[in-house]
Amino acid sequence: MEHRIVSREEWIAARKLHLANEKELTRRRDALSAERRALPWVRVEKGYTFEGWDGALSLGDLFAGNSQLIIYHFMFGPGAREGCPSCSFLADHFDGANRHLRHHDVSLVVVSRAPYAEFQNFRHRMGWDFPWVSSANSDFNYDFHVSPSPEERAAGRYEYNYAMHDGQGGEMPGFSVFYRNEAGEIFHTYSTYARGGDLLIGAHNFLDMTPKGRNEVGIMDWVRHHDRYPSKPLGAASFQPELAVSSCCD
Repeated sequence: MEHRIVSREEWIAARKLHLANEKELTRRRDALSAERRALPWVRVEKGYTFEGWDGALSLGDLFAGNSQLIIYHFMFGPGAREGCPSCSFLADHFDGANRHLRHHDVSLVVVSRAPYAEFQNFRHRMGWDFPWVSSANSDFNYDFHVSPSPEERAAGRYEYNYAMHDGQGGEMPGFSVFYRNEAGEIFHTYSTYARGGDLLIGAHNFLDMTPKGRNEVGIMDWVRHHDRYPSKPLGAASFQPELAVSSCCD
């Protein structure tokens, strides 16, 4: 890596120019979020049945008493032995967020098409606590276009990320968001696919602050299941735990 080495004064001047662009991005993101919240809704008329921690569950059950539900469509199809590494990378961020979301009227649930029993060993291996259910006995994955339907497979053409694609496809990632009103009606408010969930990958946001950035050739080509990295992380010997840590809020 070759970068210009400058005086502190020159660095501050360059940093302030970049800060103006960061602030503009923040304002644009706020505006985009407001636009997202203003999107029209679609009433969910079809009943969906999921298999989970308490046997058969409805879509309404997944709200767990909250009015808002975020579902992550995790790529784990019937017969899979382990989850997609990229989905797993994203899912590693869920438990921390869920400790807060469930107290702010939001339930976060993961849904996969494999039968419930088929992903339990992998779930325990990863050490995850978030709710994870199976949509194996419903059209949920097909209707929200994260698994090609039997008809799409037969036709060799399927929908994903609001576009049509040739081929039979496979399990694909995404987020879908729902709202339930006091009358119990459920509405689909938002779905995003492909890189649409990138902002929720906290590790990426850390990397984006570093000189090497994400340091990848293909998207997430460095990512592994968190138990498949080399046993000794780079630089691990340089860090020792502190005996006492003061609060950043002191």
